[in-house]
Amino acid sequence: MDQLGTEGEPGTFLQPKCLEELESPTDSGSDYEATMKGTKRRKPAVSKQPPKRTRHNAALKGMSSPSGISVPTPPGPSPQSISQGTSMQLSARSVRSMNEESQIISAKDIYDAVCSGKSAMVTVVDEWLDSYKRSREAGLLVLINFIVQSCGCKGVVTRKMFDSMQNAEIISTLTKEFNEDSVNYPLCTPGPQLKRFKAGLCEFARVLVRSCRNSLVYDEYLFPSLLALLTGLSDSQVRAFRHTSTLLAIKLMTGLVEVAVVVSVQLQTTQQQYNTENSKRAHDRASDRLEELQATVRELRENREELSSMMNATFRGVFVHRYRDQLPEIRAVCIEELGLWLKMDPEDFLNDGCLKYLGWTMHDKQSPVRLQCVRALQGLYQEKEFIGRLELFTSRFKERILSMVLDKDPDVAVEVVNLLLLIQQRTEEGLDEEECGHIYPLVYASHRGLASAAGGFLYNKLKGVMTSHSQENDKANNAAFFQILISFYIQSEFHEHGAYLVDSLWHVAGSELRDWETMTTFLLQDDELMYEEEGVLIELMMCAIRQAAQATPPVGRTQGKKNLSMKDKKIQEQDKRRITTHFIPLLPQLLAKYSADARNVKLLLKAPLYFDLEMYSSAQWLEKHLDLLLSQVCGIVEKHTEVAVLEACAHLASTLSSDCYTFSSRAQLAFSQLFDVLTECFSTYVNDLLQVGECGTADDDDTYSGATALKRIAALSSAKDPTAWKLFDSCLELLKSRMESRELDKELMAPAMKCAAFHLMWAKVNVVNSKPTEAELKRLKKEVRSFCRVCQDCLSLNQTDIRDQAFELLCDLLLLYSVGSVRSEPALRALAHLPSDSLRSELAAFLLDYVFTDTEDVELDAESEEEMKISLLQKKRNQLAGYCKLVIYGVLDLTAATDVFKHYSKLFSEMLTEHHSRQDLTEIRDLAKRLAMSFGIDLHRVRKPLVALHMDGIRFAFRDPQEGEEPNPNVAFLKILSEFSFKLLQPDRAQLAEFLKSACPSAALSWPPVKLYQRSLEARSTSKATEQEGGDEVPSHDTPVVKRRRTTAQGSASTTRGPWLDNSSIQSSLHTPALTSTVQKQPAKRMASRKPRPVESDISSSLTEPESEDEFSPGLQMRKVKPNKRRLASSSKNTPSPGQQDLNSHLNLLSLIEDDIAERDEDEIEDYQSDSDTGYTLPSTRHTSVSVLDELFD
Repeated sequence: MDQLGTEGEPGTFLQPKCLEELESPTDSGSDYEATMKGTKRRKPAVSKQPPKRTRHNAALKGMSSPSGISVPTPPGPSPQSISQGTSMQLSARSVRSMNEESQIISAKDIYDAVCSGKSAMVTVVDEWLDSYKRSREAGLLVLINFIVQSCGCKGVVTRKMFDSMQNAEIISTLTKEFNEDSVNYPLCTPGPQLKRFKAGLCEFARVLVRSCRNSLVYDEYLFPSLLALLTGLSDSQVRAFRHTSTLLAIKLMTGLVEVAVVVSVQLQTTQQQYNTENSKRAHDRASDRLEELQATVRELRENREELSSMMNATFRGVFVHRYRDQLPEIRAVCIEELGLWLKMDPEDFLNDGCLKYLGWTMHDKQSPVRLQCVRALQGLYQEKEFIGRLELFTSRFKERILSMVLDKDPDVAVEVVNLLLLIQQRTEEGLDEEECGHIYPLVYASHRGLASAAGGFLYNKLKGVMTSHSQENDKANNAAFFQILISFYIQSEFHEHGAYLVDSLWHVAGSELRDWETMTTFLLQDDELMYEEEGVLIELMMCAIRQAAQATPPVGRTQGKKNLSMKDKKIQEQDKRRITTHFIPLLPQLLAKYSADARNVKLLLKAPLYFDLEMYSSAQWLEKHLDLLLSQVCGIVEKHTEVAVLEACAHLASTLSSDCYTFSSRAQLAFSQLFDVLTECFSTYVNDLLQVGECGTADDDDTYSGATALKRIAALSSAKDPTAWKLFDSCLELLKSRMESRELDKELMAPAMKCAAFHLMWAKVNVVNSKPTEAELKRLKKEVRSFCRVCQDCLSLNQTDIRDQAFELLCDLLLLYSVGSVRSEPALRALAHLPSDSLRSELAAFLLDYVFTDTEDVELDAESEEEMKISLLQKKRNQLAGYCKLVIYGVLDLTAATDVFKHYSKLFSEMLTEHHSRQDLTEIRDLAKRLAMSFGIDLHRVRKPLVALHMDGIRFAFRDPQEGEEPNPNVAFLKILSEFSFKLLQPDRAQLAEFLKSACPSAALSWPPVKLYQRSLEARSTSKATEQEGGDEVPSHDTPVVKRRRTTAQGSASTTRGPWLDNSSIQSSLHTPALTSTVQKQPAKRMASRKPRPVESDISSSLTEPESEDEFSPGLQMRKVKPNKRRLASSSKNTPSPGQQDLNSHLNLLSLIEDDIAERDEDEIEDYQSDSDTGYTLPSTRHTSVSVLDELFD
């Protein structure tokens, strides 16, 4: 048993016991005709036949309908008097008026009850059953009209047509008369009404079967006739009919399966009772009891066979064809119900013959279908008794399941990880380490749900390792947990992502990650951990502290704005108090131990930011710990020069010095004393540093000491006001002297610039919060002007660090001292500093030379090069953001933004006038498309500038050529201009069309760019040109269309695909599975033209079932599918008559038409093909018959 059998072939995948051998998955004729012959309703005979004997099931007497009313089989004509084709004719009269004489519930009453969702469904069903008992033909007619109305059809069927027409004729008539004005039908109506209606419809089907389970299920009239109609409707090419009838049929099937399970249990129990009674000696047997049991067994067997017949017909007639329907909602409901059948009735359904459908639909291109498939499998793997039957399925499809952890839909990936956890826990083989390696990296995924699911899988694996080395108590277990987690983090090679790992494990390992005592014990004891392990534990501990204190996920995992509940807030406050109580006495010890380790001390300095700092003032004994903390922080500042460590100290100093805390004066005093020490150190060397050149007296040690003092002062200046120490003049003189002598020392000049800039920033804050004199304002403005002049000179230096520092500080200061910043303070308007023309030019030149230009590559190893690229990109982003702020807030003119726009997609202005390659125009059109989308939806507000843009663009396209140029060198610009046309109002379109004719030569009207631009102006909201002449391209942003018809040449068999694939949100180094649509792929190239598609009904899906066991090989996921000959013939023969053409125009806007927007939004299920060309012929999913009903088909 190493290969899976396929449908209709011998193999390991056997068919269910209660089901006959399934038909081929290829549609051939009507599914209804092929599967429901046994239930065909014939026309009434002349002579009246006696009614069928009513069965009285003794074993079922104890069961009653939900309403408490026993429902016997009503007397009436033989079921043979009703043929399969239930008669219907559309009438304007309502069912209620037709049935008033009989006083029965109408179809509209049932429909309203289902739509409202508030009615008691049992009462509604009981009322209908009462009417059915009085007249089963009239009752069935009401139910049929309810189904038609649920499909969104307004037609009503009278009794006369009910008796005279076949189902196929009725469905055809309904299709012709389906005159809806909306694209929606009840099952696809947007909003809460959809959910309410669908739930009501499913509840109605469930209650109907439950109420009829004692007798009417076996009357051989109601359910066979109902299922025959639903099977016929499910084969309709009308989406509303197909969708609604499939849902009802599948839900009725679920109800029948429930009844069949009950009957099977009763049959088994009764059979055992019969065997027990029969095994007694002759004189001990109760003959009456034995006969009664034998009759009951016989009747239960008949009931079971009848239920199996209806289930078999529904499975073959509906499920087998609709599980691969074009509409993903239909496929999803089929798979969802199949999962219920497998779980409810494993004896009949849980075999390879039914499991194969789950295996196949795991390759479905629509995520809702894959999601239902995975959820169905979860329900199966949760049951231990099913594991043995799932062994072959697991071995065959495990590879596919593992590949789906990278599904492009995170919701599917989440459920797949949960499924793999069940497989790991329930099966004997489980998953090996290589297979688990597919899941481990997902703990770092950006999607929080997926990361949490992967965290649960990882935690289960870690606990399994711990179980093999079980400890005596919880503390020992937690210690073992941290050792294993540290080892995993080191081996995973995703360093600096500890916050994501902690967040992934938080919901399953929260108690272990909150064990602060175990973590600090590890860190304070010597020789417990190696150096690398200590660093990892400190990182994970700080991440856990942040997670507990803030109760928020790390950056990138926030899914919407979610407010904490009262319970979560209470837990957060408790965690914060526990963290503070535990770490206040221990943090100074940890800082003292790791004070020389820049990486670890940088992390530990963040801990007080998550404390409840008021606790320092709550007890006197805690104040000494505050003094110890301040002492350690000041010592770290004097010991380190790394920027990250100094910034962490400055951040902590700013927090502790905040006036909102009662102990802030102690912190301010400590940091003021530190500032005094650093300033004195710098003052000692500043005079020697100012003397440069041959007469300079400062040696390397003096320069280093002065530079380190400046670095520390600059870092602390971001948290504390440095103006009282009056360092600005010394720093400015130092910068000037170095610039004049050209002795450029980045270690000295960069911190000097920062110190001077922070002085000016704090000075602005001080003058805003006080009333400065005029002399003070003049001095401050003079200092700003002098500093900006020095920074401007630095922009042209070859020293990258100095140049970048000067640019960033200039952007900040120009914004801080802009006209807009002092507009609300009349007394401070004299401080406004406007950049000079030369400074504007220097800033623009810096942007062009160093931000929009790739730097030369440096020889580095792969890891260092990647880190350097990320750092460089971040720096460029900050510089560009600073420049854009100057434009946004009016410091620079709007014309300064042209440099930014020109380089939006790495383009240069030469592309407009020379080298008109197709690649250049494609890129610049993409830029135009992005800019056009920025105009918003208020077209009247942008009307004038947009028209001006088009007129200037037309003039530019047809400007007079200069000497040496060819005529009309810029005409290709019209292709770019066409991207802005969809934002034009209709009157402006006509005006611009006339302007184009007057501006361009008459011969130019036939040029491709001109014709393209004309078409973009002529586009309407209801139509769009799709033909391309002479290689012209249609603008991608023309007004959306309602319907786009695809014309197909007979015999054509080629298909095209659009770039519908989305990039996966999960970046992983794992191998990407081949030939699947659910993992990350490169976007397909846009096709230049749309090839014709073969003719075939839309109801057949492109998801095709493998026809041989070889189809399950990993390298092959698709097969040839022959087109349906009958439909090809019928579509070629049907031609419209003059009368039918009027009907075509009348049906042009029917709800069944798929508009172009829906085609783009809804990814059609298609055959799987690789990026390379293949020799496989893929079936079409479009019906292009030119018959009178053509507009009704999807």
